Amino acid sequence: MDLNFEDIVLLLHPAIAVTVVFPLIGMVVRLAWQTRARRLEVKADNKSKIPPAVGQEHLQLGRWLTGAVVGIYFLGITFPIFEQIQKEEGFAKAPQQVILIVLFYIATIASLVFLYRAQEKLWRGVFATLTGIGLVVLGFQDGVYRLDKYWFLSHFYYGLVAALLMVFSLAIVRDIYQDRANRWRTTHIVLNCVALLLFVGQGITGTRDLLEIPPSWQKSTIYQCNFDKLSPAYKTCPPLAPSK
Repeated sequence: MDLNFEDIVLLLHPAIAVTVVFPLIGMVVRLAWQTRARRLEVKADNKSKIPPAVGQEHLQLGRWLTGAVVGIYFLGITFPIFEQIQKEEGFAKAPQQVILIVLFYIATIASLVFLYRAQEKLWRGVFATLTGIGLVVLGFQDGVYRLDKYWFLSHFYYGLVAALLMVFSLAIVRDIYQDRANRWRTTHIVLNCVALLLFVGQGITGTRDLLEIPPSWQKSTIYQCNFDKLSPAYKTCPPLAPSK
């Protein structure tokens, strides 16, 4: 079976998730566990065998993970958005809307870059908020496969919330180290445990979506199927053309 350019682009999202993002998640989780174990041992005045550099390694890989998660989120929504624009001749009918979408992309990416560089709490909050708004607005453009009716099992919604949690974690990094009461650290741990569960859900729902989103050469047949019925016995598709 030959894959065309459209199919290859669509496969980049799961391919990079498997080869880059999920290995990063595993490394960050392991370093987080080691960082916490060392901190508790030091607090109890015990000598820890875990090297002191583990905390900085966790921080660095966590920053990389945020960029990777946001990047793969963009990779997953960008092609469907512009495919829909092309399908509806959006460039000709509503060029101002297309320009606005492009500006949202630029503003969101720029906000994330500035968030990485921001020092003051105010600016970190501003750039994190702008990045989050951009992720939400772009994700709800026409063409994105969201499964709104089944949002609680949606690969898109899991990914959106996970990306927002990563952005928030990046924004509060400095507060974690400055808060002696450990309130921000506790918040960071709880929210990233939620993010970890969402990443597990991403693996499951992403595999399902690979089966539900057809390759380009199957779309003309698959999209004529009746998916309104819940029972598989009532789901119908047009008959296939006889093989030559």
